[in-house]
Formats: sequence, structure tokens, C-alpha cells
Amino acid sequence: MGRMSSSPQAPASPVHVPHAPLHGYYGQEQQRCSWVVDLFDRTALDYERVEGLMAMGSGSWYRRRALSSAGLQSGMQVIDVGTGTGLVAREAARLVGPQGSVLGVDPSAAMLANARVVAGVRLVEGRAESIPAPDASADFLCMGYALRHISDLSVAFREFGRVLRPGGRLCLLEITSPQGRWRRGLLKTYMRTLVPWAARALARERDTPLLMRYYWDTIEACVAPPLIVEALDAAGFGEVTRRIELGIFSQYCARRPPG
Repeated sequence: MGRMSSSPQAPASPVHVPHAPLHGYYGQEQQRCSWVVDLFDRTALDYERVEGLMAMGSGSWYRRRALSSAGLQSGMQVIDVGTGTGLVAREAARLVGPQGSVLGVDPSAAMLANARVVAGVRLVEGRAESIPAPDASADFLCMGYALRHISDLSVAFREFGRVLRPGGRLCLLEITSPQGRWRRGLLKTYMRTLVPWAARALARERDTPLLMRYYWDTIEACVAPPLIVEALDAAGFGEVTRRIELGIFSQYCARRPPG
């Protein structure tokens, strides 16, 4: 079971970068965006295989359930930001059915080239801070485990509000470093040691283990969930909530005000 936390009532200060620069991977914050895109380009061929290892078989049903509980329904027009190889987009397409549509947006051309999507999904290269879609063109916007790779959360969240219609809903899925030293240590050992080791054995690309190590380091360095909730609130969203499952899986939901 999860728990719900609602948006604070006090005005919030803008939150920009999702985490401090990780200098072990790149030099300055200005280099992060191009470095991350290049890393995903180099490892795209392995992404779904390793993601299946990380999710331990729970990925598809969890994503589908999260989208449904956030209000995704048949016939909706959806934008999936940071779509990667289409893991979330596929589940969204199944929920909206033939009367709906899904636009998958990602900055990595190689990830899009390796995407396996179903009917009703269109893929386009683009960034969270500048989505290639008209104003008020979507009923629902989702993002699966890509929040940590955004360059500016405040800019991206305002952009999310721009492309959503009044009353449109938002669902951001993310992995959160758990509370408690032993739980955090256990997850860190799994994500930063065991998963990269398995990736080294299974991967076809040399840098896939590096991607998995970076994946955990961004989880550990990411700003605290209350700051993400505040950033959504500051961007003008209403009904902002966070649901947490197993102390790890965060689901941030919000709604663009109807007016």
C-alpha cells in the first residue's frame, strides 16, 4: 500500500536542477545534458533488456496500473516525455485504445530508433523543456523514470502545463532513494553493484554498465520528493500529490486547473 502527500499551501521557490552536478561523469552542469544524451545513444540497444532485469518482471503491470490510477482513460490524447524505447508509451496506448493517441518525446535519437511501439504511438525527438507539441493539445502527460535527467525542472513543469488542456492530468513515475540506512544500502548494492555486473554479462554495448551506475547515482543525488511536489505547485498545477510504494516507487500526480 502507498500513502498520499498533498501539495503544501505556502508559496514555493523555484527548483531548477534535479540534482547537483556529478563530476565523476562530466565536468560542469552545462555539459550534463549532452553527456546524458550521448550515453543513452550509446546504450540504447541494451536498454530494454537491462530495464527488465531492474524491474524483475514488474514493469509493465506497474506502469499500466499507475497510469490508470492517475486518470488515463480511453480516447485521451497523451504525451509521453522521455519516452526512451517506449516502455510507458506502450502501456498508455493500450489504455487509450484506438480512439486515443500517444506522442512519445525523447532527446535520444538512438533510443527512439530502438523503440518498440504499438499502433497509436508516434515518436518525435524533443526535450522536456521544449516539447514539440501545440499549446493545450494533450489530455494527459506522463514521464517514466526520466525526471532525474531534466535540465531544469521549473522550465519543464511549466512546459508540461503549456501542452496540457485545462483540466488535463499529469503522472510522473520515479525511483526514490528509500528512507532508512539499511534499505538505502540494500537498494544501492543492488542498483550500483549487482545490476551493472549483470549488465556487463548480458550487454552488447560497452557502456551499458556505466549507464546503470549513473542511474543509481542520479537516484541517490536527486532532490527530495517534497521539493518536486513544491515545484509542480509553483508551476501552476493543482491537486498535486505523491504516492509512494515499497518505499522506492514515487508517483507524482497533478492537474492543470480547469479555468
